[in-house]
Amino acid sequence: MVRIDDVAKRAGVSISTVSYALSGKRPVSERTREKIHLAARELGYLPNAGARMLAGRRTHIFALTEPFRADTHAPSHMAFVLAASIAARRHGYDILLLTDEDASQGMRRVEASGLVDGIIVLDVAPNDERAELARSIATPTVFVGVPNDATGLMCVDLDFSAAAATAVDRLADAGHRKIAMLGHPAGHYEATNYAPRVRQGFRDRARERGLDAVFRPLSETQFAAEDAYRLTLEFLDDGVTGIVLNSEERSYKAVLDAVSARGMDVPRDVSLISVGAIFDTSGYHRAIDSIPLIPERSCDLALEELVDAVERQQLDPGVRLVTPEYRSYGSVGAHSSSPRGSGPTP
Repeated sequence: MVRIDDVAKRAGVSISTVSYALSGKRPVSERTREKIHLAARELGYLPNAGARMLAGRRTHIFALTEPFRADTHAPSHMAFVLAASIAARRHGYDILLLTDEDASQGMRRVEASGLVDGIIVLDVAPNDERAELARSIATPTVFVGVPNDATGLMCVDLDFSAAAATAVDRLADAGHRKIAMLGHPAGHYEATNYAPRVRQGFRDRARERGLDAVFRPLSETQFAAEDAYRLTLEFLDDGVTGIVLNSEERSYKAVLDAVSARGMDVPRDVSLISVGAIFDTSGYHRAIDSIPLIPERSCDLALEELVDAVERQQLDPGVRLVTPEYRSYGSVGAHSSSPRGSGPTP
């Protein structure tokens, strides 16, 4: 199938210029327009929904690009798909879900067809190839997540750095001087856009508050519970009194089990705070304070930006961060210097 980038290559112009020339959204010189139309005719390029665009009509469809891979954690990803779909319907738009593992293919396809009025990008990687594509196409595009290079893009996300800093502040204000963070497996800090921001926010605020802080990642996802149990015991044996959790869901119970195995109590002996969890942390046998990642808040804001861009026919680049929300369930207590209980090590 002939795509818009094939026309751009034949005409010697950018993809966005081809889109402008065929849709009439922005002025293009007559000479350039003729080159593009000639290239389109020679290649047999047919923008399926072009007639609607030329008539100035909208399709009232947004594309949602969410690549499904073998290692995709479905519950987390589908929470964002659902939140974005509900927000779109609230604005009178339907969602076309693009699940290509090669995420750029789907974006190119809907750009070439003119089928959608805008694109929402989920599961954003640090060096996401869709970032460069979004900068080159005319279809308004909003990212839920922030790639390393956000130049020229509109991105919406939780302020993960501020969330981690808030957790550190809560512990410091409660008198904790030695704290730790239990993180995701090391690969997350290369493959995701959020995990490095949590880690950096933790480290920076701990340094600003003069705390003795340590960060430890889990090894592999399948060993999350075992790793979390072992690392928590190490934290406690080293005198840590406050732990920030930004890790796999299955690790949370293991952390609580490790605290119990030492004969300790939350929050009397050790305080716990979760950062960036989508799941509910209040249902464990000891509820855990949380600064959650709420898909609805990020997706609602992203859809507002996208609808505004479609209506004004202009997307204003920038990064909009959602202010963290603290949910207290009583797992943070004042640090006491009194002797703590000890129990057998399994």
